[in-house]
Amino acid sequence: MLPSNPKTLNLGGKVLDLSTPAVMGILNITPDSFYETSRFRPDSDEIVDQAGQMLNDGAAIIDIGGYSTRPGATELSETEEWDRVGPVIEKLVRHFPDICISIDTFRSRIARQAVRAGAMLINDVSGGNLDEQMFSTVAEMGVPYVLMHMRGTPQTMTKLTHYEHLVTDVLKELQAKLIRLRSLGIADVVVDPGFGFAKTVGQNFELLNALNVFHSLDAPLLVGLSRKSLIWRTLGITATEALNGTTVLNTLALEKGAALLRVHDVKEATQTIKLWQRTRGVT
Repeated sequence: MLPSNPKTLNLGGKVLDLSTPAVMGILNITPDSFYETSRFRPDSDEIVDQAGQMLNDGAAIIDIGGYSTRPGATELSETEEWDRVGPVIEKLVRHFPDICISIDTFRSRIARQAVRAGAMLINDVSGGNLDEQMFSTVAEMGVPYVLMHMRGTPQTMTKLTHYEHLVTDVLKELQAKLIRLRSLGIADVVVDPGFGFAKTVGQNFELLNALNVFHSLDAPLLVGLSRKSLIWRTLGITATEALNGTTVLNTLALEKGAALLRVHDVKEATQTIKLWQRTRGVT
């Protein structure tokens, strides 16, 4: 395993340099994710086309999830989750041999199977809270891990938004888990403050404003703001109309040091990064 470096990720032996921010494209193999356009059926021929378009548009990673984690989402068995994501991972690896796939799951069994099928990164919205075997599984599989902040479950998180000091509390909770992960020898950890997960609209904006504080964790920062409710509730629009707002907030996140943007709209995010770089004299 390559040594830990807050500006790189080792994805199956390929080094992703995050000194230039990168884009993670979202592929939801679900019928109930909050943004309808991002939903696909496991047997849909459109999945390959969508993944190919995302790669052509500049996605460094394709994030595949089969369990909707929107507030109040329907619970799903492990078997149902794997039946959704497993065939898709295998299909995309066949079509795109160089693809870097992230598995969006909080279950260690799904994570392990996904890595064996070709995934190179585990993206866990629960930060290990919902499966006590997740951290040891990540260490066993030897892949990078996205450590996200969340409280409760997708079904209960909207009731768990009380913090003594929001930014400090989130930072401390992530820091404690980072110590555990690193003690297990897990070198590549990405930190996600968890926008929209156990946070109110106001708290999401507070967290974004303080994003630079999280650099103290010495890990790349992933920001997932794409079309989320802090945008459309604030503007009085729908998720379908929230692309412009997403671009604005992604730009602010880049200003505060985001290394990975997790988005539905890869082309626009790639353009955002390119224009942001030009403001910093990078051509």
